Amino acid sequence: MATLTITKSGEKASSEGGDSTEATTKPKRSFYAARDLYKYRHQYPQNFKDIRYQNDLSNLRFYKNKIPFKPDGVYIEEVLNKWKGDYEKLEHNHTYIQWLFPLREQGLNFYAKELTTYEIEEFKKTKEAIKRFLLAYKMMLEFFGIKLVDKTGNVARAVNWQERFQHLNESQHNYLRITRILKSLGELGYESFKSPLVKFILHEALVENTIPNIKQSALEYFVYTIRDRRERRKLLRFAQKHYTPSENFIWGPPRKEQSEGGGKAQKMPAPPTSGHISQTSMHKKSKDSKNSSSAVHLNGKTAEEKKVAPGGPGEEKDRPSAEPSGEATKPRNTEDSNGENSNSELEKTVPSPTEQKESTASPEKEEGWRQS
Repeated sequence: MATLTITKSGEKASSEGGDSTEATTKPKRSFYAARDLYKYRHQYPQNFKDIRYQNDLSNLRFYKNKIPFKPDGVYIEEVLNKWKGDYEKLEHNHTYIQWLFPLREQGLNFYAKELTTYEIEEFKKTKEAIKRFLLAYKMMLEFFGIKLVDKTGNVARAVNWQERFQHLNESQHNYLRITRILKSLGELGYESFKSPLVKFILHEALVENTIPNIKQSALEYFVYTIRDRRERRKLLRFAQKHYTPSENFIWGPPRKEQSEGGGKAQKMPAPPTSGHISQTSMHKKSKDSKNSSSAVHLNGKTAEEKKVAPGGPGEEKDRPSAEPSGEATKPRNTEDSNGENSNSELEKTVPSPTEQKESTASPEKEEGWRQS
């Protein structure tokens, strides 16, 4: 399991990062990652508010080259023209990524503003912003050793793929950037670009073994940024086919276990009744039979009285049992870590009434989670 490390910029880069011992250690699912990505896929329905005014369009104005990104003071045109191919700058600067790929959640660069639904719609209508957004996407793909090959989002290895893949395999904080890029693609109208990129990464990690350290992040995060359930399951089936060792594959629906008879599970024999236990105990205490029989008689009378008067003040069988609250298991708001602040095992939770109204499926039920 990956350990928590902090990059120079303070990013929490571990729980989404790979691990050199991954091949020998069975991976574990992160409940916090599931909650974060579930809310993203469902348009942040829980306790989400557009807190900014409609005229505060910082992300759009940055992409229109009207304001520089803070705190560096660099305009988008300079980033696209002068930073492209400068891999040292793209690697070690940690403030530009939140501006190039904005989200509806606060990142670690607090100068960068979160998107609003209004700004998203305005962004999609602005051709120069969309054009620059695609150029920024191509620039980052090249930084990772990948190239965009057509307008439908298909990708392939770039010319410099060997050098860049080696770097990507070792520089795990870039996995956080890929998660952010995938999320931002979905927010700004390029949901269809996500599946080809994730499929490519899974192929390189699981089949070609060129970037093996990324497979945990690809399965834990990248796949689950995709909103279409059918597309997610296609990717999970592909990954399951190529994952080694196969018994360590813990994503997606669990395998159905058939009973020995091939039908429904046989009923377990009922445990002995309390009356039988009482009689056995009485038999062992034969010396005190007279006192025991009196006690049994009195207890039997009390039981009969309870049967005759159901609903009395002492009866508790119809009281609703207390259910565990979902608040204890809710993750804290995360930043660029995208909910990767823990690798704890998924715990069973009961959704609150508000969550039940907003969605009939929990992230666990929707994805058919299997605990490790």
